[in-house]
Amino acid sequence: MRVPLPLRHNYFHMLSVFNYRRHIPGSTKQEQSLFSIPLILFSLLLLTGCAPNNVEENRELEKYFTAQKVTGVFGMFDNGLGSFIISDKKHFRDSAFLPASTFKVVNALVGLESGVLKDDSVVIAWDGIKRPIESWNQDLSLYSAFRFSSVPYFQELARRIGKDSMQQWLDTLGYAGRYGRAIISQVDSFWLDGSIKITPDEQLGLMKKLYFDQLPFQRRSNEMVRKMMLMEDNSNYKLSYKTGWGKDANGDSIGWIIGWIEENRHPYFFVLQLRTPDPAADIPTIRLKILKDILAHLGFLKGEK
Repeated sequence: MRVPLPLRHNYFHMLSVFNYRRHIPGSTKQEQSLFSIPLILFSLLLLTGCAPNNVEENRELEKYFTAQKVTGVFGMFDNGLGSFIISDKKHFRDSAFLPASTFKVVNALVGLESGVLKDDSVVIAWDGIKRPIESWNQDLSLYSAFRFSSVPYFQELARRIGKDSMQQWLDTLGYAGRYGRAIISQVDSFWLDGSIKITPDEQLGLMKKLYFDQLPFQRRSNEMVRKMMLMEDNSNYKLSYKTGWGKDANGDSIGWIIGWIEENRHPYFFVLQLRTPDPAADIPTIRLKILKDILAHLGFLKGEK
């Protein structure tokens, strides 16, 4: 079983919107560093209220949330240009929420990397407990469980990984560390119960690192998770994402979609987070509707980017 070594830095704190750099395929780390902007400079910009030139705040995108009677934020990083479009910079950078099922990305990576799962075909038997989502009430492979977003499968996977090992991986990644170290409460529910919270900024950073094999996992593990995330593949685009849905402490529904869209082999990374107090809101439909509407607004889905 592979256990991560403690790092003196983490991956996610380096992924603030004020410290991104674009990935240059095939370039050396020294060449890529030419595109970095020092964190100190961006901290000064933040303190003086000035926005860096590579960040466009587009409040017009908020109309797509309003149309669905929810609040939220959308952010996108164009790797080719090294630029961002964000509907609300402060919300994107500073607001933190429970990750819900978006944590299945990290859960799967850790399961594969640690050897608990040999590949995405490993089946965990159904425990026999009937749950409201019928697709969960069966034996599932990792691939199927990820696609169905099966909570019971990933809870059992987390138990098999173990609390200490999972905590080491969270520490190594700096996962959900915007406001301090994420500490696991219950190993099979910490991503659902609000005990850890992650910002949209951090979620976007995770997607970029996953796509470019920049996380501390073997390429094989990354490739399996990327394959599971590919939801739409046609002649115009490839759309990869993981969704999440949970309840905040006050009972509000929190929804996520994190991932990327590829057009003409060029990746654009995105995160969408929404919130509503309406218990009857159809979160799965709403979040995908907002995502598709915003992507269309930005000129995607036609293969012309």
